[in-house]
Amino acid sequence: MEPNPISETIIKEGGSSRSSAKDVARLAGVSTATVSRVLNTPYQVEEKTQKLVRDAVKKLHYVPHGAARALRSARSQMIGAVIPSFDYALYARMTSAMQTALDAKGYSVVLAEHHYNLKSELRTTEQLIRHGVDAFIFVGLTHDAELFSMLQNYGRPYILTWGIDSTGHHPSIGFDSRSATFDLTRHLIDLGHKRFGLLSAMVNGNDRATDRGTGIRTALAQAGLKLSDDCVQYGSIDLASAKAMMHKILMLAPSHRPTAVMCTNDVFAVGAMTACREAGIKIPDDMSITGCDDTDLGATQTPPLTSIHTPITEVGLAAAEQIIARLEGQPYKQSQSFPYKVVLRASVCKPAY
Repeated sequence: MEPNPISETIIKEGGSSRSSAKDVARLAGVSTATVSRVLNTPYQVEEKTQKLVRDAVKKLHYVPHGAARALRSARSQMIGAVIPSFDYALYARMTSAMQTALDAKGYSVVLAEHHYNLKSELRTTEQLIRHGVDAFIFVGLTHDAELFSMLQNYGRPYILTWGIDSTGHHPSIGFDSRSATFDLTRHLIDLGHKRFGLLSAMVNGNDRATDRGTGIRTALAQAGLKLSDDCVQYGSIDLASAKAMMHKILMLAPSHRPTAVMCTNDVFAVGAMTACREAGIKIPDDMSITGCDDTDLGATQTPPLTSIHTPITEVGLAAAEQIIARLEGQPYKQSQSFPYKVVLRASVCKPAY
């Protein structure tokens, strides 16, 4: 005998009528118990059946279980912050700032990560919607198109952070990563550097890494320079990965080796500095190194790291304030851009040649 079916009532989009799990099961051509397993323990159900049920979910636009109660009361006081990774300290700083502002208004933050996998982000958001989360804060501008359709179907406010949506289609709060790395690259070009290297996070599903790399390449192109393919390395955001990437660049012949290596975050930059020390390469005399995000990790190095100060705390606070305003029917700015600052320290100088 199959277990008891879902008993929780489901509210359709718009709240005009309700449907039960039986309606979902009928549309998908399965039992109500199968619907329950797909929604709660999908690993127990084959993918073909999961798709039938999820297609029915999408067509009916419903939210199961506890989220139905939240929809009936119109508010759960929970805000979902779906971020790429818990490992990167900057995301922790942003969400901490968000929590401070939200807690003052009686809201709680529900954290989730997607590891730069946009399909995972989509599934995680859907799960949070089912649990009645009122609104969402996402990192970056690149997302699965279905994410926005789902949020619209369920009437969930959201905001994109760490970037500015130039199309105006989505509410966003952030800064101009492309201009920031462009400005820093111009400074190194003005110092006389002509051979450049780049340590970057993977760009798939990561518009921040894409924009930072684009800013560097644009500045180089305007000066008649370009990045050589063997001077560009991509990897995960951790010190071990950064060291390994930098060691590959240091293996190049001295005549081909870059005199300046730019990193899309401070973690990469510190890993690069460590690799240089291990190889006997002096910073900045033999190699100039720059980071991005201006963290304590970089500022406390020897020599201290040249980096770009990004307004992470300001973005977190502003995102929380906008979400509160929208949930409470107050006016808000659709888009906000905060300034960045190039912070010059002793990790760069004129090239030796």
